[in-house]
Amino acid sequence: MRRTVTMVRGAARDLRDDERGDVPGWVLVTLMTAGLVVVIWALAGPALSNLFEQAIARVSGL
Repeated sequence: MRRTVTMVRGAARDLRDDERGDVPGWVLVTLMTAGLVVVIWALAGPALSNLFEQAIARVSGL
């Protein structure tokens, strides 16, 4: 029984240590995605806004 508990604790410790190195990767992916959204929004925002206004004008007949 004691051997099993020791093995489980060792496996849990290994899993915990393996996950620590992955956090900076997720931070980098999140920051890069946010940067891409900002760039695409800056480039396409005015065109999309104009397209939306035209569509609403056609539907409402203004």
